[in-house]
Amino acid sequence: SGIFTYMPLAYRVLDKVKGILREEMQAIGGQELLMPVAQPADIWKETGRYYQIGSEMGRFTDRSGREMVLAMTHEEAVSDLVRGIVRSYRQLPAIIYHLQTKWRDDPRPRAGLIRVREFIMLDSYSLDADVQGLDISYQQHYEAYFRIFKRCALPVVAVRSDSGMMGGKEAHEYMYLTPIGEDCLLFCDSCGYSANRQVAVARKPLPKKEALLPLEKVATPHASTIEELATFLNIPSARTAKAVFYMGLVEDDARGQKWQFLFIVVRGDMEVNETKVANLVKASELRPATEDEIRAVGAVPGYASPLGLKGVTVVVDELAAKSPNLVAGANEEGFHLRNVNHGRDYQATIIADISAACAGDACPQCGAALRLSRGVEVGNIFKLGTRYAEALGCTFLDENGQNRLVVMGSYGIGLGRLIACVAEEHHDERGLMWPVSLAPYPVHLVVLKGREVDTEALAASAEAALSAAGLEPLVDDREESAGVKFNDADLIGLPLRVTVSERAFKSGGLELKVRRNGETVIVQPEHISAEVLRLLHEME
Repeated sequence: SGIFTYMPLAYRVLDKVKGILREEMQAIGGQELLMPVAQPADIWKETGRYYQIGSEMGRFTDRSGREMVLAMTHEEAVSDLVRGIVRSYRQLPAIIYHLQTKWRDDPRPRAGLIRVREFIMLDSYSLDADVQGLDISYQQHYEAYFRIFKRCALPVVAVRSDSGMMGGKEAHEYMYLTPIGEDCLLFCDSCGYSANRQVAVARKPLPKKEALLPLEKVATPHASTIEELATFLNIPSARTAKAVFYMGLVEDDARGQKWQFLFIVVRGDMEVNETKVANLVKASELRPATEDEIRAVGAVPGYASPLGLKGVTVVVDELAAKSPNLVAGANEEGFHLRNVNHGRDYQATIIADISAACAGDACPQCGAALRLSRGVEVGNIFKLGTRYAEALGCTFLDENGQNRLVVMGSYGIGLGRLIACVAEEHHDERGLMWPVSLAPYPVHLVVLKGREVDTEALAASAEAALSAAGLEPLVDDREESAGVKFNDADLIGLPLRVTVSERAFKSGGLELKVRRNGETVIVQPEHISAEVLRLLHEME
């Protein structure tokens, strides 16, 4: 699961994608190299990511007993390279990139090439002398990536995103919008705000000020969910405090990892944003706590609150902390407490924005309603800053002879995802409709047997003419019926189909069909390459 073979047609598409990537990267000054997939674990330990990344990282020991990793990404490798080569400001700025295989042991590979374990990526890395240089490199990649996706005939939008395990202060994702996408995105049609829901924020209404009322214990039998509780007490869910429990894998003092219990509190009308929580506590993995783990800290599932608990990390959403007189659990089966107030009745370990922005919430910039859409991430860009340079000692001498850290950026496009999204965007009920720029072959030459006409000789002549014009055709000369050949041609989805048949010849030549709109025309054999070139140029 999550490991695939690219068959001949798909491999040709992959090669077309690589060609576009190389052209656009070279256009912004990128230099291509190739870094290894198998890497010593030592460089990952230097950055700390060896300990921060969980079971998704492929780890193994070589025959000498040395710890190794299979690269999920190449920040460590490129930093190790840079510290051995870059010495002077005269060597900067620089952009280096490669097209290389990655390994990520995803626990839930699915949707074909969308979510896999082994995949090919374009990795680009910018190396600059200062933050201003990084801003320029970032903008160059930002624009180059849009050109790449446009040439691949894939409509995308760029949204703010979580930097995740990459780190850094700013990141964008390129999203192909589709109902089948696994990412949730929020947009403001009024001011243009856009963000992945993982990092999206919303303008939260300030709760009205109230006098803090005394705690009151109330019986709430069979009301273990927010909906049941709100209905039983006849109050809106915004007047309740929701408790959510996670176990987070965090670093301990020995630079190993340990599971830490997290008691999360949000207002009852809000949802928890797991990405925000994980980033806040620096957890490499986050999972729901089990009932036994919840009870072990003294809380009661369905009736839990942080009141009276000790030695527990309590993370409270900023709105829940400001909301007075909420109803929360009593840590007793069948009972809740009215008028629970943060600061008086319990203390948070951390107060932050940990709620998930939703459709209809107020835009953080202008206050208009946010719109929710789904999408597939096909590319991302990160401002890494000096995180990796500092960890691995990537320094250079500036013009004043002072040691300074190389400022880095990281930029990636997943080739398999890109191809899968292009296929999703360009198809109909009969099969694929490849754009000219990515089609494995520009034209499908279908040969049908003739009785009175030597169609095989005609096909050989047409193939020679097309090839001479640089239009390598895919030739179907199988012993199959016309219906089978036409169906297969539609399924494969090359831009143009040329049919060599007795009927077409008697009508004046060869039948030329456009896959996208089904239009057909009879073309004289001697003009076939010129007409194919004209149509391809129009379609491109």
